[in-house]
Amino acid sequence: MAVNWFPGHMHKARKQIKEAMPQIDLVIEVMDARLPYSSENPLVEELRLDRPCIKILNKADLADPNTTQAWLQHFEQEKGVKAIAMSATQKGQARKILELAKRLFPDRNMALKPLCTMIMGIPNVGKSTLINSLAGKVIARVGNEPAVTKQQQKINLGNGILLFDTPGFLWPRFEDQNSGYRLAVTGAIKSTAIVFEDIALYACDYLLHAYPEALKERYKLKELPQRDFELLEEIGRKRGALRSGGKIDLHKAAEVLLQDIRSGALGRISMENPQLVAQQLAEAAAAAAAAAADEEE
Repeated sequence: MAVNWFPGHMHKARKQIKEAMPQIDLVIEVMDARLPYSSENPLVEELRLDRPCIKILNKADLADPNTTQAWLQHFEQEKGVKAIAMSATQKGQARKILELAKRLFPDRNMALKPLCTMIMGIPNVGKSTLINSLAGKVIARVGNEPAVTKQQQKINLGNGILLFDTPGFLWPRFEDQNSGYRLAVTGAIKSTAIVFEDIALYACDYLLHAYPEALKERYKLKELPQRDFELLEEIGRKRGALRSGGKIDLHKAAEVLLQDIRSGALGRISMENPQLVAQQLAEAAAAAAAAAADEEE
């Protein structure tokens, strides 16, 4: 899927982040626990350089707990990185971030020299909700559509910690096709930029292999269809997504499935795990190498 969504404010955000980074001691990156790799912005690593980073796997209440644990272990192996799984909507969980931030700077007298942190993340990973939880009041606007935050701001969290907020921003183009689909499935891409049926079919194919029992339970299916198209039709049939003549309305069926995934109605679903991502990246690299070799011949 070729998604190209890079509004002007995102270009501005990248410039703002680069200019502000010399003041920053610690980077906090917010990702979606259901797809940590796909919701991780490659520019964060580039811009933070050697600064310590806390990676927040947000919306963990919607993700498969076993897969989330695997991701935590994966990120903890990276230099200078600590990882936390949480849900910013659950009261009190945000305090874990502040406690970890202080532990990373044990010799810092924050009364004399406040700890400057920057929170970063692509749209719709729950960054604004987390900021409000950290501040203990509504500071950042929260919305269901991506790209709500537009302006940079500095927030005093108290206890010697300053938080630089930045607009959510995506990279200009998804190099990994699977990441583009996964982001669309979880709602990180505006609905006007996607074809619902296409995204839902990708989700069907994945869920048939990864979470067959969840599909059976949610849609009261005794037997699962073998193919993604057949599954989407069956979901539409079960949910009354019918046109005149009894034909399945695939767009409506797609909306039903995607809403069930995004809301957690289908259960705690993760769209990727470290092994799957490693396999797909290896396959993509092999394909690229083969294509380059063919061009040389």
